[in-house]
Amino acid sequence: MRLGIFAGCFLAVWGLVALRVLPSGLGDSNLFWVALLSLVVSAPLSLVLLRRQRDAMAAEVAARVDRMKERLAANQSQEDGA
Repeated sequence: MRLGIFAGCFLAVWGLVALRVLPSGLGDSNLFWVALLSLVVSAPLSLVLLRRQRDAMAAEVAARVDRMKERLAANQSQEDGA
């Protein structure tokens, strides 16, 4: 999803540079300039737009860690009892 946001920003910035709304790069650096601007624009957008997915993934990872800790504690208690 983050790559899609970057691609959308890249196309939008490229269009704005082609229409001369945004300045173009120096000499032959136009593609690099567009990529850099797209990165700067897409980073904060992805932080805002992908917040739900990031929070869901963090909760899933935390749940997995908790399950692994429970299994480890159960295995240790079985070894101690034997």
